Amino acid sequence: MKTENLLITIQTVYNQFTKAEKKIADYVLQNYDKVVFMSITDLSDECKVADASVFRFCRTLGLKGYQEFKMKLSLTMHNDDQASEILNVSGNELTDEMSLAENIMNNSINALKETFMLLKKSQVIETVELMNKARNVYFFGVGDSLLTAQEARNKFLRITNKVQCISDPHMQAMAAAMTTSEDVIIFISYSGATKDNVLVAEIAKKNGTKIVAITRFVKSPLTVYTDAILLCGSNEGPLQGGAMSSKVSQMFLIDILLQQYYKRNKEQSTINNQNTTSAVVEKLY
Repeated sequence: MKTENLLITIQTVYNQFTKAEKKIADYVLQNYDKVVFMSITDLSDECKVADASVFRFCRTLGLKGYQEFKMKLSLTMHNDDQASEILNVSGNELTDEMSLAENIMNNSINALKETFMLLKKSQVIETVELMNKARNVYFFGVGDSLLTAQEARNKFLRITNKVQCISDPHMQAMAAAMTTSEDVIIFISYSGATKDNVLVAEIAKKNGTKIVAITRFVKSPLTVYTDAILLCGSNEGPLQGGAMSSKVSQMFLIDILLQQYYKRNKEQSTINNQNTTSAVVEKLY
C-alpha cells in the first residue's frame, strides 16, 4: 500500500503558496530532517516569517496545524532513503562518486517513483472511461509538451482511430470550438499555466467537452477546467524546460493509459494493432 509522502505533497502544491509560505516550503524541503524536531517558533525564526505564516502553510497542505504537520513529516522520514530520493540532484551538485550519466539515470528513476506515488487509481479509471466513451480524443501540448502529445497520439494510433494531435495552437483553438460533450481533450502541460492551453480548455469547456490534464500541479489555471488530473512526479526549474525526467514521467502516465485502454478494448485493440503493424511492415528491410 502506498503511503502519503509530505515532501511530494509540498512540491505538488508549491505554486499555491504565498511568498512567505514558499520560504517555509524551501526550508522544509532542504532541511526536513531538522524541521521534525523544531517548534513552530523555531521554524518561523529560521525562515524569518511569523508563526501565523507557518500555521497557514500547514493549512494550505490540508493539515489541522503544526503538530499534524510534524507527524506527517515523521512518517515520511520513516524510510530515510526513500525521502532522500525525492529531491533531485542538480548538475552542479554532482559529487566525485557520481558521474553525469548516473545522475541523469537517477533523476529519471526518481521521477518514475514519484509519479507512481502520486498516482490515483480513481483518476486513471476516470480518464480511461472518458477515452473509451469519446467520439474523438485529442492530445494537445505546446512547446516541449507538444512532443509528448505527439508521442501519445502515435502510441494510441496503433490500437484506435479516434485519436488526434494538432500542433498549431490556433488550430487547437479552432478544433476545440468544434468539440462536443462526446469528445475528450488530454492536455500535456508541466506547469498548467501556458496561456494557449488555458484558452483552448476554456473554449472546449463551454461545449461540455471532457478535459484531462497530465501536469505537475494539482491546482493551476488549466486544472480549473479539468474532469481528471494525472500528476507527473518531476521537479523542473525555470532553466530546465523540457527536462528529460519530466518527459519520462509523462510518458509513464501515457503508457498506463494505453495499457488500461487496451485491456478494456482487448479484442478490437488486438485487431487494430495487427492491422497497423502490417501496414508498415513492408517499409522495413
